[in-house]
Amino acid sequence: MELTNREFWAVIHGLVLGTLFLLAFAGGLAGLWSLRERYLTAEGLQERSPRLLIGTWVMAIVAWLTVLTGTFIVYPWYRATPPEGVDLKDPAALVDFPRLYLLASDSTAEWHKFGMEWKEHVAWLAPILATAVAFTVSYYGMQLARRGEIRRALLVFFTLAFVAAGVAGLFGAFITKAAPVA
Repeated sequence: MELTNREFWAVIHGLVLGTLFLLAFAGGLAGLWSLRERYLTAEGLQERSPRLLIGTWVMAIVAWLTVLTGTFIVYPWYRATPPEGVDLKDPAALVDFPRLYLLASDSTAEWHKFGMEWKEHVAWLAPILATAVAFTVSYYGMQLARRGEIRRALLVFFTLAFVAAGVAGLFGAFITKAAPVA
């Protein structure tokens, strides 16, 4: 089995980094949720804190890598413009130009007009929110076990980062199904 350069980067962007993001989210969510004084001994808190710190930073870094590879590697292929002479109203002639291919048909135009336009903006929320969580975990550290209000806010931001990434990933999968960049 061989992958083209575009397929390779699509796999890195969507499957590899997306999977790492999901795993980091699951670990970080469980770590934040259970980080309560009444559940932990002093030794347990000291053991758990570095893992939470690493997990939240991994999620933030992976979120940034996912958005950056999508924006600067995969997305330009989606926006590619055909050379002169290509009939812009013929979907068959636009197969290698995903954005124009979607816009050429009324049945697929909304995938670009709503799905892609929304995806390309909301996806940036995930790394921003994940970085805010990682920074806050770094700043407060073990105090988070006693600071329930901050921990709850982090859970909200963490979940919003996941939802933003999930929506962007879902739209990306559907758009790729309708008009692959590969």
